[in-house]
Amino acid sequence: MPSNLTAGNYYGSTRNPWSYQKVEQYDRDVSTAWLTLEEITQQLNLFDDESQDTYLAGLELATRMAIEDYLGMSILPTSYKCYYLATNNSMGMQTALDLPEVSQDSQYSGVTINEVGYWNNLQPPTFEVLDQAEYFYDPTGNKVIINMLPNNINTVMTNPVVVDYTLNANPIGVYPVIKQAGLLLLTHLYNNRSNSNANIMYDIPFGVTQLLKPYKPLVL
Repeated sequence: MPSNLTAGNYYGSTRNPWSYQKVEQYDRDVSTAWLTLEEITQQLNLFDDESQDTYLAGLELATRMAIEDYLGMSILPTSYKCYYLATNNSMGMQTALDLPEVSQDSQYSGVTINEVGYWNNLQPPTFEVLDQAEYFYDPTGNKVIINMLPNNINTVMTNPVVVDYTLNANPIGVYPVIKQAGLLLLTHLYNNRSNSNANIMYDIPFGVTQLLKPYKPLVL
């Protein structure tokens, strides 16, 4: 990701989607079912066959996560930590911390800012959490705006400023077109249990990608 940012990249009125340096996904729902077992068994014509329920549950999870990753939206809540550098020029200024494009569902389902903090310039550095009154989330720009960046941030550290946030469940998860794409993808995974195939693979017209593409955010 780009570096050598100037103070201008951090002005509250800007929208620079690359002001962050690193993003980490650290928590994700890996137990709650999105597609029901009844929907899956009907799709696969496995009526009255319970012998594969555990396997199908694993496929359902993989399917949901793959669609979330493709769309950049959370069908179920997902949490991230986003890291930012800091310069002496940005100290004491209003600061805009842009969240990455993976959180573009923010205006529909909401982003919960769990914590905003920074590593201070003590030796050794310690992590300080900002009071919630010192910042706010701007859903129109998908960014966190800090009223004034503290003056004791450790500028020797690579990315001392951290935003911890959660993407809430997106309402598109219940759209029939999204669920149908999930069932199509799950069917493909069920019928092709290997990564190799002797035949040339082609996209099926109006298949998974075509169903999902209208809901994938455009990133400029």
